[in-house]
This record gives sequence, structure tokens and C-alpha cells, in this order.
Amino acid sequence: MCIRDRYIFITGGVVSSLGKGLASAALGALLQARGFSVRLRKLDPYLNVDPGTMSPFEHGEVFVTDDGAETDLDLGHYERFTGVAARKTDSVSSGRIYSSVLEKERRGDYLGKTIQVVPHVTNEIKDFIDIGDDEVDFMLCEIGGTVGDIEGLPFFEAIRQFSHGKPRGDCLFMHLTLLPYLNASGELKTKPTQHSVKELQSIGIAPDILVCRSEHPIPQKEREKLALFCNVRPESVIAAYDLSSIYDAPLAYHKEGLDQAVLDAFEITPAPKPNLEVWEDVSDRIHNPEGTVKIAIVGKYTQLEDAYKSITEALTHGGIRNRVKVQIGWFDSEIFDNKELAPHLKGYDGVLVPGGFGERGTEGMIKAATFSREQDVPYLGICLGMQMAVIEASRNLAKIKNAGSEEFDHEAGKKRFTPVVYHLKEWVEGNRTIKRDAGDDKGGTMRLGAYNAVLKENSKISKIYDNHAISERHRHRYEVDLKYKDKLEACGLLFSGMSPDNRLPEIVEMKNHPWFIGVQFHPELKSKPFEPHPLFADFIRAALDRSRLV
Repeated sequence: MCIRDRYIFITGGVVSSLGKGLASAALGALLQARGFSVRLRKLDPYLNVDPGTMSPFEHGEVFVTDDGAETDLDLGHYERFTGVAARKTDSVSSGRIYSSVLEKERRGDYLGKTIQVVPHVTNEIKDFIDIGDDEVDFMLCEIGGTVGDIEGLPFFEAIRQFSHGKPRGDCLFMHLTLLPYLNASGELKTKPTQHSVKELQSIGIAPDILVCRSEHPIPQKEREKLALFCNVRPESVIAAYDLSSIYDAPLAYHKEGLDQAVLDAFEITPAPKPNLEVWEDVSDRIHNPEGTVKIAIVGKYTQLEDAYKSITEALTHGGIRNRVKVQIGWFDSEIFDNKELAPHLKGYDGVLVPGGFGERGTEGMIKAATFSREQDVPYLGICLGMQMAVIEASRNLAKIKNAGSEEFDHEAGKKRFTPVVYHLKEWVEGNRTIKRDAGDDKGGTMRLGAYNAVLKENSKISKIYDNHAISERHRHRYEVDLKYKDKLEACGLLFSGMSPDNRLPEIVEMKNHPWFIGVQFHPELKSKPFEPHPLFADFIRAALDRSRLV
């Protein structure tokens, strides 16, 4: 079914972190289930140009797109729920908007006019929203933060103007709020939502749909009250309850009537019936597992699980494929820099060492690789996790004294290691050669986005992918040095995946090990519940086999 492009703007109120990204992604999946095409976008009010230089403790993980954009983790939700690959044009921040406006001002594009938030900044935001407006049936745009935030005002004003510039009925506003429950009085309170909607109305935006987060059932009386005082239809007050799995969200929102409310608001009748078989299967596999595997994640940002959001979700997807529940044990690698790790890892069926930057916690990661190699425990090293596996093999198998990474020497300002991992100064991207220096700006200067790799015949990795050519997303500026390849392969390490020009190692595996693989790229970014990434699916399978042996 083809319709003219419609816009859905998702805003939040009362408190942050209510799940706008999840609600947006679930709605996108429901519209797809009815036969419509969708694209999702995130507009973030922070002044950073992108999250690429932000601390994982501050912002969570950085989600990387195929075309090399460093974006908000919500874009990961969008991809996981819809399967639509995100692009650079699907994420923007105040920093990028203001940078663009100021660049134009310096070039003289504004012909000497006084530059103001309205109209110049708001016009820039509107131009961004309008990109690709003829590509899909529904464009879903999530506005970061909450209504009333000072930094968000230009975005709210921009979407207000944008909606007035479109034909009547082409734009819809969905507002996500919280209904707090007071134990003392035993009732849900609607007033915070009323105030939030009033704040939205004061800047010229009237929500069409209210999505209300609540830990308790919303009585009909409260729904009618919200509808009356927030000026929405009673059937457009949608309850959003806590879920045991985020992948229940499409079915839960459908049950509450969210997709129907959206189609009714757009006057799309008769609405195509949804096909939810995919999500019913995913939900069934999650809630009816046939076993459990325990995976240890040894990383440096474990205090904030959002720092590894895509990894934990990809492990869940591997569990879905194998119909098992994945239990994750979190280990702060820094604690084990000067402490034994092995006793803590006993009882786990697999070990995963994720990406990261800097020397802190790396000795703990190396210990995790040693434990996995010596005890025949399945090991998956991602980005820095692969580099630590190579350093471990260099030290303990190849007897390369003081093997380490050039990154750590750069950080310390002195040479201490034999650099089996070096600073990547040059690589091929399409038809051009990219050159970098260690002193370059940190933001956007890494090897970013999708790159091809060639897999060695009869290797474990080629069997996992069932292919000899793959494309995966990267985010790194240090690389394993090929000059140590022969020495390491003589000790049992296999360089089983290389860049097409055979200059950059992409994958290593241990020859005489049940399952020991390190990858320079980030496979977790492309995994989906209905299409688990082959690496994670096979890693969980190997962990399951291990659990049955113990």
C-alpha cells in the first residue's frame, strides 16, 4: 500500500528516559507489519556535534551506521526493530545544526543578515527533517530530552513550523509521559501529564496521541480524565507498561491500540491488517527457552549497561536463535588489572571482551583471553577485545616480550611496549586513501562505517558466515600489526579474515580451540531479534555446547 509521506513526531514529558526510542521503534515495526515503509530519525538537543567523543558513562554506546555516522544508541533500537539500516541523515544534534549555520554565515550565504535562532536555526532543522521525504510512507522523528528543556526549544519550534508547512493531516504528534503512582493514596496521578501537555500546547503543539508509562493499570476514569484535559480522544490514550523483554513492545503496543490510533489520526481507512507472526515467534522464543547459558562480559564500562547496549541485545538475539536464555555476568576489567580473574570466570559458558579505548582495564581483558584459551571456553573479542587476544597470544605463545598496543604508549607519553597493535595511519575507503595522524582531532577521525573483508577458506569464521566475503561496521583507530602475523600463526593463531587489499587484519581465531574468535569490527551493530548476527548465534551455540559438557 502506497500513501503520501506522513510525519510522526515523538516528544517526551515529565521525566527523561521513559522509552521514547523504544516506543518509536515499536511503532515503526507495527506500521511495517501493516505493509507500510518507515524511516526513523533522532533529533538531539545536546551541543556535541555527535556522541563520538562523549564518555560511555555519560551517554551510553555510540551506534555506528554503514555510512560512518557516530550516532545515538536509539538508532540501534530503530534498526533492531525495523531492519531499516540507519544513515547519516537519520541523526542530528544541536551541535551539528549550529555548526552548519555558522559555516554558512562565515561563507556569506546569509548575505550579511543577522543570524537568529528563528528563522535560521529552525530552518536548518526543518531542512534536515525534510531529507528523503519521498522515500517512505511514514517518517518517525524522535525529539531528545523533555518538553520544557531550554536546549530543546529550537527543535520544538522547528517541528511546529514544519507541521504548518505541510498539508493538513500529514503530521502527527505523539507525546510520551509518566503517570506516577502514589502508594500513600493508592492512586495514579494525571497532573504531571496534564502539565506536560500544557507546556507543549504553550509552544503551539497539540499532541494527537498520549503514551503513558505506568507501573499500574490505568483505570478508565483516569483515561477519560487525561483525554478531556489533554484534548485527545480517549482511544488515543495509550498505556505503556513495564515489559519483561523490550521485544514484547510491538505486541504490547498493538494490544493497547497504538498503531490503530495512529492510522485513525491520519484517517487511513480501511487500515491493512497487521502480520505480527515475526514478533509472536520472537516473543515465544524469549519466554519459552529450552535452557540457559551464562556469558561473562569483561569490559571497562560495565557500571553502565547502556555502554554495551548493542552487545547485550545481540547476545539476546543469539539466545533467541538457539532458544535459550542468556544470563550475563558483568566484570569490570579494571578491578582485575592487578587481581586474579580466572576464579571468577569459572561456571561461565562463554567470555566476551568488548570494545573500548585507553589502557585502563586492559590487563584484566588479557587475563580473560588467557582463561578462555587455556580452559577451552568460547571467547568472542570485539575490537579492543580482538587486540587483547592478539597481545595475550603474543606474550604467552609467541614470547614477544612486553607485547602491547601503541595506543597505551601514546596515552602514557612514553614507549613501554613492543607494539603488536599500532596506530592506523592509512586505509582505503572506496576509491580514495584516508590518512590520519595520532595528533588529529578525536571526533570522526577513526575508521568508521562498513568495510569489506575476505575470509580464509575452511576457517571457522567462513563456516559461521557461510560466505567468503562479508561487510561489517568499524569504529577504531588502532590495528593489529601484520608484521607479527607469521610468528603468531606459527603459535596457533590464524588470521582468518583480511581486508580486500590484504593489509588489515579483520578476524583472528585460535586453531586448536573449540571456539576462540576476535574481530576488529562490531558485529553487534547489525544483529536483530528476527535476524541474529551469525557470530552471536554461533557463539551462543558454542556456549550451549560447553554448558552441556560441564
